[in-house]
Amino acid sequence: MTDNPDKLKFLESNIINNQATVNIGTIGHVAHGKSTVVRSISNKQPARFKEELKENKTIKLGYANAKIFQCNNCPEQRSYQGHDSSKPNDTNCKHCGTKMRLIRHISFVDCPGHDAYMATMLNGAAVMDGALLLIAGNEECPQPQTSEHLAAIQIMKLKHIIILQNKIDLVNEVAAKQQYEEIKNFTRGTIAEKSPIIPISAQLGYNLDVVCEFLVKKIPIPERDLTLPLHMVVIRSFDANLPGTDLNSIKGGIAGGSIMHGVIKVNQKIQIRPGHIEKHHGKWLCKPINSKIVSLEAEKKQLDFAVPGGLIGVGMQIDPSLTRGDKIVGHLLGLAESLPNIFTGLNVKFFMLPRLLGVKTVQGKNQILVEKLTIHENIKVNIGSMTTGATVLKVNSDIVKLELNIPVCTKNGEKVALSRKIKTSVRKWRLVGMGTIESGETNNLRVLN
Repeated sequence: MTDNPDKLKFLESNIINNQATVNIGTIGHVAHGKSTVVRSISNKQPARFKEELKENKTIKLGYANAKIFQCNNCPEQRSYQGHDSSKPNDTNCKHCGTKMRLIRHISFVDCPGHDAYMATMLNGAAVMDGALLLIAGNEECPQPQTSEHLAAIQIMKLKHIIILQNKIDLVNEVAAKQQYEEIKNFTRGTIAEKSPIIPISAQLGYNLDVVCEFLVKKIPIPERDLTLPLHMVVIRSFDANLPGTDLNSIKGGIAGGSIMHGVIKVNQKIQIRPGHIEKHHGKWLCKPINSKIVSLEAEKKQLDFAVPGGLIGVGMQIDPSLTRGDKIVGHLLGLAESLPNIFTGLNVKFFMLPRLLGVKTVQGKNQILVEKLTIHENIKVNIGSMTTGATVLKVNSDIVKLELNIPVCTKNGEKVALSRKIKTSVRKWRLVGMGTIESGETNNLRVLN
């Protein structure tokens, strides 16, 4: 994060008390226990919408913060404990009653496991520093989205993964050992090949202290540059005003996301790109949104400033209708003079997966070959936390020219995930490839600054 020992000491002793500094994704197949793990460690419900609570499934990205403490008085095997982020630094150990030491403050990014929400999972992967891959101990491994999610974080080059063999209380010892070998075979040759595999029961709280220990020891806080201009990825946006709020009491729109580099401060002037987007007579008109920060919040804790890592809520002086219903998800927030350009087309250096993941044939094997991209084909692309459709205009060896359905604020070198609607899966998009942006184009685009 910094080469200055004094600054590092300040961050460790002060900032992590107020905000998370690392983002941990929870990924895996539907109903394998992702949200339950988050809730058990953080004491927070990551799902925030009525529809999710009613159907008991994650639809949008869930989030919750947690503090991890270490007790120096207890044996190492139970010295790590997770608590909700409101706990003070001098929290006592639940085993021996002595004061513990706060050693990590994390934000969980809880991804939906249903195949219909793969694009949402890819949006969450844009801000992950590490991931917990959940695998239910009472089901065959791998399940469809177990494969697809692992492939997604592999091509997004996420290096730090911990595998949780959940629901271990529902199987006997022989079945647990057999599935352990299945997991080893499944991950062989992947980025998760050497990842630790921890047997747990999220419902009963079994081995969650070990999970906390491995979150500290196996997933480091990434190097971040606080001296660079502010750059924040928006993964949620909403209007916090209740119906019938008095005109004089209305609050501005709120964006939620993670700072990639730089520092954000209250009263700071910022810009959101691409901002307001319209199309007139075949031409795009983009008007970046200029505003001022009026509040910063991390799990209801008010901040004067925030640094990279963790999920931050940013209150702004803008019309809340502009942020209602995740309208600016995928946009970038930062200093006007330093944000990347807005593009309507991209040239992407890409590769295709050899076989389709997350779809089983009649024989139960993933044997569907991924076909090459074709001219005029409509695909879906994920760039950072932005999801949009695109049309293939040209394919030349490993370079594809794309016309985007909506303008995107991005830069050369950014990762792009490619998805295609597969005929064998009605109305479902499947991850088929990955690439990096070589260059962007601004055809039929006018930006009003």
